[in-house]
Amino acid sequence: MSYENILVDIDSGVVEITLNRPELFNALTTDVAKEMLAVFKKVKRDPELRAVLITGAGKGFCAGQDLSEVDNRGPDFSFREHLNTSYNPLAMAIRTLEKPVVCAVNGACAGAGLGLALSCDIRYASERAKFLTAFIGIGLAPDTGVSYWLPRLIGPARAAEMLFTNERLDGTQAAEAGLVNKVFPHDTFLEEARALAKKLAASPTLGIGMTKRALNKSLGVSFDEQIDYETYLQDVAGHSHDYKEGVTAFKEKRAPEFKGN
Repeated sequence: MSYENILVDIDSGVVEITLNRPELFNALTTDVAKEMLAVFKKVKRDPELRAVLITGAGKGFCAGQDLSEVDNRGPDFSFREHLNTSYNPLAMAIRTLEKPVVCAVNGACAGAGLGLALSCDIRYASERAKFLTAFIGIGLAPDTGVSYWLPRLIGPARAAEMLFTNERLDGTQAAEAGLVNKVFPHDTFLEEARALAKKLAASPTLGIGMTKRALNKSLGVSFDEQIDYETYLQDVAGHSHDYKEGVTAFKEKRAPEFKGN
């Protein structure tokens, strides 16, 4: 399949998606979201595709909504319908994909682009990255999951400050706040993110998928519900090929060869 707004490369089981509208700092449109959704559907179906890496072309990661798509649509334009048919399904696809998703933030990351990044499992940032909620700057409320993930990652008071004041964080500040996992020099950060994605792709991705399920569920249930769910997942994992291979490799003092099943 050919894409107009993204680049897709596959290496060692890792699907690398590059937002490819550099002249507009990779601003999002409905078409961009549809193309990315198509990739995630393919990754979900194909057992040979074991991890995803998302980054951006040029100087920006993603500047958020391309305002030209929603300008001049009249008073009857539904932002709710727009979100429910574009960015919300994409954020859900990232969160529900039972394979690891790494985000490599190379530059400006704002608005719905921030929501896209926060939906990923692990975020690496370039020292040139800039994080901005952006919504309040044009009189909007947060969307694409930003109001869900931001307080959980950096705390409610810090999240309120970023959202209310439009405060900008650089890569180092974002790492210190807990918004990203690690920050690297710009010249090496993408290779660091690729190395992580390849490492995860070679890992027991069935176990990673179930761990992701557990993490998602933990955000909205009680402790006793969570540990009950853990017992269910562990029973499934304990009967998998990867568990048997992991134990065998440990006993034989060799590197395991996980298959994701």
